[in-house]
Amino acid sequence: MSDTAKTAHKPKSHFHARVSAEMEQHLEKPEWGLREKLALTARMLARDGHGSGLAGQITARGDDAGTMWTGRFGLGLEELRASDFMLVDDDLNVLDGEGMPNPANRFHLWVYKARPDVQSIVHTHPPYVSALSMIGVPLIASHMDTSMFYDDCAWLSEWPGPPIGDDEGELIATALGDKRSILLAHHGQLSAGGSVEEAAVLAFHFERAAQLQLLAMAAGEIEPLDPQCGRDAHDYRLKPAVVDATFLYQARLVLRTEADCLD
Repeated sequence: MSDTAKTAHKPKSHFHARVSAEMEQHLEKPEWGLREKLALTARMLARDGHGSGLAGQITARGDDAGTMWTGRFGLGLEELRASDFMLVDDDLNVLDGEGMPNPANRFHLWVYKARPDVQSIVHTHPPYVSALSMIGVPLIASHMDTSMFYDDCAWLSEWPGPPIGDDEGELIATALGDKRSILLAHHGQLSAGGSVEEAAVLAFHFERAAQLQLLAMAAGEIEPLDPQCGRDAHDYRLKPAVVDATFLYQARLVLRTEADCLD
């Protein structure tokens, strides 16, 4: 390598800063409202096989303390529209909207209470996540596409039964700790994001991560990531601009055939 080439070699931090600035300048970010984003999240996850009857919830923190937005109980992910999301208080009483909330939403309130940084929660029971939850093995982030979970996914080895009570809420919130995601034994996944977009993208990739892990485990032993590379990839995949662009991509796929979700 020539002296000129050596001099021109820049640290990765330089490119991180440049990429972040260019993304903020060039990537589109539609002005969707909160309930529209929640509806889009429901539909994009339904398209990816996250639906499991009426199981699973998508919520967002409300403006007032102790409140959250949640979907009307009785509808599957593929049916939810923006108008189906209601505002509830800390005892799941409806403050704005019609219908009743899913009684299993109660544990979300415990997460919001424990984590002021969390603005949205997605909990689903997709097939690969559910299969992984059945064999007593935590999620292992060992691929570029799943690096957003590197050292950022908790594991709850105990199943407390249907999470409709306060005990289950306290247990799940405590197990999540300061992580963004958690694999719940014999249950499913929970993703807690600083935005609806982040929670949606984490939930979407959680199922992909579980699928890759099960495929890798069937073929051999999973090799761990280099810690520094894992942390670097984690931070890159969770750049707000990258998260927003990923959410927008999935939303475009939904809106090609399901624009009615934004009623």
